[in-house]
Amino acid sequence: MSEYNLGNLVRCAGSFVDDSGTAITPETVSFSFKNPTGTIVTYLAGTDSELVEDSVGHYHVDVEADAFGVWYYRFFSTGAGTAASEKSFSVVKSEFS
Repeated sequence: MSEYNLGNLVRCAGSFVDDSGTAITPETVSFSFKNPTGTIVTYLAGTDSELVEDSVGHYHVDVEADAFGVWYYRFFSTGAGTAASEKSFSVVKSEFS
């Protein structure tokens, strides 16, 4: 699990590919994260500017790591190109926090 310091912007990236490994843009793409307090935030591609399509099938969201603990995030899609992927990262205490 990756570790970050409090206050970092953490780049969360996700990709969608078809059965042959070719990058595709699914019908709908969403991103959710859950911070250490349990709050869940969801963004929808084409609606929320936080969810950025960098190129066909490749997306990112920059999450502000503003709480200590384990953060979870998920990219998921529906319709053509349905898929889901989940990952996590940790925000650690430092001598200055």
